[in-house]
Amino acid sequence: MKVSRFQSAIRLIYPARCTFCGGLVDSDFGLCGPCWRDTPFIAGQTCHACGVPLLAGPDAPDDTLTCDDCLRTPRPWRQGRAALVYGGNGRRMVLKLKHGDRQDMAGPAAVWMSRAAKPLLRADTLIAPIPLHWLRLLKRRYNQSVLLARALAAEVERPMCPDLLIRPRATPSLGGMGRDARHATMEGTIRMHPKRHQRVKGRHVLLVDDVMTSGATLSAATHACLAAGAAGVDILVLARAAKDT
Repeated sequence: MKVSRFQSAIRLIYPARCTFCGGLVDSDFGLCGPCWRDTPFIAGQTCHACGVPLLAGPDAPDDTLTCDDCLRTPRPWRQGRAALVYGGNGRRMVLKLKHGDRQDMAGPAAVWMSRAAKPLLRADTLIAPIPLHWLRLLKRRYNQSVLLARALAAEVERPMCPDLLIRPRATPSLGGMGRDARHATMEGTIRMHPKRHQRVKGRHVLLVDDVMTSGATLSAATHACLAAGAAGVDILVLARAAKDT
């Protein structure tokens, strides 16, 4: 009873706000009606490899559906999921989290990602973020993928290793590059931390990132995990870029 009264008092002083517009909402990590309507949550049939939404019959099993991108570029990981389409509020959320110092957005993002992650989670799942090169981390001050992975791990009650992977070589921005150039640029740029090999051997790894476009970065990270002895790798992103957004 005392806890409930205390929480009610806190709510009077600091009412819950919409994650996007700051308007009043009923609960933390909530969205107001207009922002909910404009947020492109992924639901229904999706590509089993990357999570992009697909137009398919209601009886088609998810584990057989594959988008054109994943047919053209087979993925080294097992399955992939995304919470949002990278467009509208999905794109704004990624950019605010990544470049706008809105670290508070990792909380609601993790709640949405946890729902998408349900078919990927195993008893031995180890969650790991996509790493940043130290120069980029110094400039940005934080790795948004670590924030997402940490919040997700708490939400789904699985262990998380923030430095399972490292990025010893800096790479140029992939923006503006085609698919082949992105994959060529990222090849071999992500490695297993030399002191973390034992954590990954024989386990399933869930890689977490903010957005997937071509999948080049996630592919490089997956290869590093498999080379270190991971039993399998799945990927989970906050937002998946789609051609029609």
